[in-house]
Order: sequence, then structure tokens, then C-alpha cells
Amino acid sequence: MLQALTHKSYAIEQRIDAWNERLEFLGDSILSAVIAEFLYFKFPEKSEGILSRIKSQLVSGRMLAAIAKKLDLGKYLLLSIGEESTGGRNRESILSDTFESVLGAIYLDKGFETAKEFVIQWLPKRGIFIDVDYKSRLQEIIQKKYKILPLYEITEVTGPEHDKTFQVTVRNKKSLLGKGEGKSKKHAEQQAAKQALDKLSKMK
Repeated sequence: MLQALTHKSYAIEQRIDAWNERLEFLGDSILSAVIAEFLYFKFPEKSEGILSRIKSQLVSGRMLAAIAKKLDLGKYLLLSIGEESTGGRNRESILSDTFESVLGAIYLDKGFETAKEFVIQWLPKRGIFIDVDYKSRLQEIIQKKYKILPLYEITEVTGPEHDKTFQVTVRNKKSLLGKGEGKSKKHAEQQAAKQALDKLSKMK
């Protein structure tokens, strides 16, 4: 595990020939396999495209760095004086790489099932799927049935510049499918798509 926490800068500074990049390479592949299996069985109704987009969120550097911070991995990193002085202990790229190298070390020491349990327990329990779920699902349905894309339109923006609220509609050609409201255009579109999906499900 010491090697998993050893940054290349520290190894060069201390003139040692073992650092965490190879474990990071291994951990990256293990992580990809774990997330792919998790999503495949958790969402049997979702298409390959949607699963890929969700997977990209879960393996993003931002997500891995957030998990690394919860684990306080930065505290245990071995960094060079230079990396230490420039904030490397809290740098997103270093933290995400360290999470992958620790995962690689767990896999080598304890096997795939233990590595999988380690990853799954740190996945977000909710909220991660909102960015892709409703809009992607609606687009999939509309494209398949009508060969066109749903059309989103901002109908109203209220509130001061620093605290705007967006009203959005989504249509299939001229037919209104749903309305949504949110503090960002993206969130309002998600809510409009959700309402549209609810409406379409009742029409079946």
C-alpha cells in the first residue's frame, strides 16, 4: 500500500524506483470493470449509450477526487517538496490518480470481490444520475418513434441576476410534452423531460 501512496515526484526526489503509476493503471481498469458491472445489473432497462454516460460521471476525475477526500488520502500521500508547496496534496488530478492506485493495490492484495466492495461502498447513493436520466430517456423515445429530437425552449426567466429561475417547455414538433422549472437551464430541462416522460407513460 505504501507504493500506492507514493507520488512519482517523491520517488525521484528520494531516488527510489517504485511509485504509484503502474498501480494507477491497474486500478483504472478494475474501476471500469466494477462500474460497468454495477450499472449493467442496476439499470437493466437503460441503453448502452445512457449507461456509458452514467459511467463517465462515476469514473471522472472530479468524482474520484471527491471520494479520495472523503477517505482523506491526501493526508497519507508521499509527495516531493515541490508538489507539497504547490498544493499537490489537495490537487484533484493527484487525488483521483491516488484513488485508482489504492484500488489497484487492494485488487492485488485481496482480489476482485474486495476491490468491488471497496468501490461500491463509496459510490454516491443518489443524485448522480439526474444529469443524464430524464433528458436522455426522452430523447431516446422521441427519436425512436418520430425520428426527430425533442425541442426545449426557455419561456421565462425571473429573479435577480445572481438568483435566476428558469421556466422551460419541451415539445414534440408542436405538441407540448412537459414544463419544468429550476435554478439553472439544465435543471429546468431535466424537470420538463421528467414531466414529459410521466405524460407519455400515461398515454400507453
